[in-house]
Amino acid sequence: MQCWMNGHYVAARDLRISPFDHGFLYGLGFFETFRTYGGQVFGWEEHMERLQLALSQYHIHLTYPENVLLEVVQQLNELAGGQDGYFRLNVSAGEHNIGLQPTEYKQPNVIIFRKELQDIPRGTEKIAQWLSTPRNTPEQGLRVKSHHYGNNVLGRFEMPSLAQQEGFFLTQEGYVAEGVTSNVFWVKNDILYTPSLETGILPGIIRAWVLEKANALGLKVMEGFYTKEELLRSTECFITNSVQELVPISSLENLQFLGNKGPIYSCLHEAFVQEVEQG
Repeated sequence: MQCWMNGHYVAARDLRISPFDHGFLYGLGFFETFRTYGGQVFGWEEHMERLQLALSQYHIHLTYPENVLLEVVQQLNELAGGQDGYFRLNVSAGEHNIGLQPTEYKQPNVIIFRKELQDIPRGTEKIAQWLSTPRNTPEQGLRVKSHHYGNNVLGRFEMPSLAQQEGFFLTQEGYVAEGVTSNVFWVKNDILYTPSLETGILPGIIRAWVLEKANALGLKVMEGFYTKEELLRSTECFITNSVQELVPISSLENLQFLGNKGPIYSCLHEAFVQEVEQG
């Protein structure tokens, strides 16, 4: 795997980070995951806006312009034979002494990882389960995509495989939150439901696209605080993230959904595919 770190293209096996990086010592790092379509990143501006918001909250200065980072993404695809890829843009605080002395971080470590995309047909269904691990609360008002990923790891441990399954977190109060690696949607009586950002979930890029597109298509959309019993009265369920796109859920424990035959899922999925394929 070819990567890029701090201005240099590096083989994955040669990547090195100091143990004094505050991303390691204190978990002070943030990342975005995304994929390319015909060499172009879908939602690039939205990903960068979310990343920059997190970095600014923790006084981390991104040392490379966004256009340079985008050029790196495209170059990594070229080095892989021109194929589209799965990317992780990672910014950690950088090397400092032990202790919380810095009031700002001016030399972060910036890495772009590229992986091959998995060859999974669009519309492939997953099954879901409730997690016993409660969703933790974010450390600030809006959840950021950070190195503080232990809660997600605990949730993942409850499942045999993330390839065929997704686990749904509930908040400490018992409200539906999100998946281990996704945002959650469901349909009841032709109304599209999803948890509010106020539950402490990640403001997903594809989540936002779904909400905007659903409104544009004239679908009724509800965001709020919902118990699992309310989700269990639905007919459709699907999850979203920037790499897997829109994934239909066929069942949640003993409840069967319409899966990839759900009309609202199918409508939104078709609209998404049309948008990304047309560029």
